[in-house]
Amino acid sequence: MVYTLLCSYTTIILEKGAIFLDIRLDDLTGYDIKNLLIEHLKDMHLNSPAESVHALTLEQLRQPQITFWSAWEGKDLLGCGALKELDLEHGEVKSMRTSSMHLRKGVAKQLLQHIIVAAKSRGYRRLSLETGSRDAFEPARRLYKCFGFQYCKPFAEYNEDPNCVYMTMEL
Repeated sequence: MVYTLLCSYTTIILEKGAIFLDIRLDDLTGYDIKNLLIEHLKDMHLNSPAESVHALTLEQLRQPQITFWSAWEGKDLLGCGALKELDLEHGEVKSMRTSSMHLRKGVAKQLLQHIIVAAKSRGYRRLSLETGSRDAFEPARRLYKCFGFQYCKPFAEYNEDPNCVYMTMEL
């Protein structure tokens, strides 16, 4: 069974058992978000060689061209994601992460949908991302494909890397 909820930005489709998240702009100063980003960076380094890890640190996420959101259910932080402006027509999805305590609840799906709506509202014509090529990243690649992302060549400052996959979608 699928539920449709309307919010001020978009229609969010939730599968049965999924939760409705409070997705907020985040200033990256809270204890919970710092810990989630530490978890994210550790996991990236566990699943990819250091030279292939493109996850951003807390300080890198504070750049003015990056908008960062966190997803909450009450007082619980469930995940995060960011949108980086590459140019006036092209954005990049960054720092998509679901807390290990909240996997398989639709968190990443809602965050990605939120980021896509934000990219469209900014007038971007393209949205791209980089993720890992190893098995640990298969759920993320499946999610991105479901939203219409297609494999592409490296974009922006990325180079060919057998440990990375590049994806893009037209908006």
